[in-house]
Amino acid sequence: MLIGVSVGLVIGVIPGLGGIAGLSLLIPFLYGMDEISALAMLIGLVAVIPTSDTFSSVLMGIPGSSASQATVLDGFPLARQGQAARALSAAFISSMFGGIFGAVVLTGFVVIARPLILSFGSAELFMLALFGLSMVAVLAGRSLAKGLAACCVGLIIGSIGGAPATGEFRMIFGLDYLYDGIPLVIVGLGFFAIPEIADLLRKNAAISQGNALGSGWFQGLRDWWANIWLSMRCAGLGCIIGAIPGLGGSVVDWIAYGHAVQTVKKDPNFGKGDIRGVVAPESANNAMQGGALLPTMLFGIPGSGSMAVFLGGMVLLGIEPGPSMVGPDLDITYSIIWSLALANVMGAGICLALAIPISKLTQIPFQRLAPFMIVLICFAAFQATRSLADLVALLSLGVLGVLMKRFGWPRPALLIGYVLAPQAETYFYQAMQFYDWGFVTRPGVIIIAVMTVASVYFGLRNRVDDTGQALPTAEDVALLPNAAARRPQILFAGLIAVILGVALEDSLHHSLLGQVFPLSVAIIGLVMTLILIPQLMRGEPGHAAHFDAELSSDYAGQEGIGNLWGGLAWIAGLVGLTALIGFYAALLLFFPVFLIRRAKAGLLATALMTAGAAGVILVLAWALSLNFPTGYLQDAADLPWPFR
Repeated sequence: MLIGVSVGLVIGVIPGLGGIAGLSLLIPFLYGMDEISALAMLIGLVAVIPTSDTFSSVLMGIPGSSASQATVLDGFPLARQGQAARALSAAFISSMFGGIFGAVVLTGFVVIARPLILSFGSAELFMLALFGLSMVAVLAGRSLAKGLAACCVGLIIGSIGGAPATGEFRMIFGLDYLYDGIPLVIVGLGFFAIPEIADLLRKNAAISQGNALGSGWFQGLRDWWANIWLSMRCAGLGCIIGAIPGLGGSVVDWIAYGHAVQTVKKDPNFGKGDIRGVVAPESANNAMQGGALLPTMLFGIPGSGSMAVFLGGMVLLGIEPGPSMVGPDLDITYSIIWSLALANVMGAGICLALAIPISKLTQIPFQRLAPFMIVLICFAAFQATRSLADLVALLSLGVLGVLMKRFGWPRPALLIGYVLAPQAETYFYQAMQFYDWGFVTRPGVIIIAVMTVASVYFGLRNRVDDTGQALPTAEDVALLPNAAARRPQILFAGLIAVILGVALEDSLHHSLLGQVFPLSVAIIGLVMTLILIPQLMRGEPGHAAHFDAELSSDYAGQEGIGNLWGGLAWIAGLVGLTALIGFYAALLLFFPVFLIRRAKAGLLATALMTAGAAGVILVLAWALSLNFPTGYLQDAADLPWPFR
């Protein structure tokens, strides 16, 4: 278990890899192992990744995995306020509690959960997808029209590729890369990591604006205890969502975050550094692992992507998932469950021990950290499909993410739409096929529909977005009576309308079943942009739709603030070099140029940091059997690894 936990800690800290890569690494070592020891090693890794991925989410504003995306919204602002250790410790304690809670629930329900899980049909799963989309009401922020339009763009991106009902390929534009859709890791890093790197680079300062240690990890423990009931509710949500195949870790943290926003009444400060915005998703994402083990063990149906690999490990060990797991193999079932609980305690303990020293990273000038992060993000993004197009897609979505952040368009709303698009479309078609429109009268559908309506009602009253504003008053909103000042916002809203228009036009070329989902989404999105654009053009004083970070943010117009596109230009330079000479050779050139030109580092420091980065990437690629992107000249010269 300690081996599994240790590997999981390393994998979790590296943005974009996650549980699938880690479990795939351990699978070859299972041959000849005792089955309980092997399962403990796998569970150790599965349990700790949602804990260790918090490091990059809090310290760098980069989601460590899909399960920690919501943690960024409040964890990263806390780190920038000099309270990184507080945020990390609260996250680790919440993660440990969530993991133990999940194991306890799994222990009690492993026998009686079978009929409950079997009662969920495609109609109920479709309604659960809609319930997840209802979180957009919480995350729509300043302008509901912007939030819904952003969600529609996410749904469109999520529907790229094959249509679930007919197999028709939509919005591929002749590009082979788009046949399987854009991978989650590319979308997550493009919309969250790239904008944060670009933003921090232009400020020429450390991530933290004060003492990086803040109140320390004891304060984080007190924060968790003060919000124990919130943590317990979110852990319960995590168990329920994890037990339903298909939803899994990509949405559980958003639902938990939305629940926190809806239910917290005392001094809400979500988006600006509210510790409850860390406690809620971290409690849920670890508890989700316990829930995801239920369908995996009882039915052989993986509750998430990492559970699919775990299922393969069980089969490799000769353990057959199914009813026998609550019969003759019940001892193996409980070994798995309590390995999960112990691994969470072990992982949280190790992370807590590392929290304070690692939080000191936030005091390092960001120019020195940036090249490491840029290289690591590009390397992780390439592993999605191992195509150079991964890096092009990352850069393209990064440009869109930077503009969304500048103009106050809620990126979490887009991400929820992207994650839930395939599930919502697939389950809707299945529900129509099995039940026709009669599915709306099923008891489970009605119950979830009532929950969804309640979620929308409370969400509209407590909206937040990643800019940290919730339903601003006239005094909070920038006054932009000048038409020239409003023009960039209007042009960007027009760009979103063009994207939705292209999706609408493409959908008209498909059959009814292939077009109904993207067509409906595109029409709704276009209606929202048609509502929004006149609001931006009129320039009404204090209107919530107006937001431009270049004019109204706390550093607008300050001395020493760099260009908005400077960070993106460096990332584009690395991608271009990679396409020409290959990733490893590009790394060896990119690092010294960046450190000397941008970070003003000395020659010795540049040489040491370049050698360190090259060594770490080399060891990482060798240990995890990962590939480097190759370049045109590299392929022509047929160079050996690692330059190949």
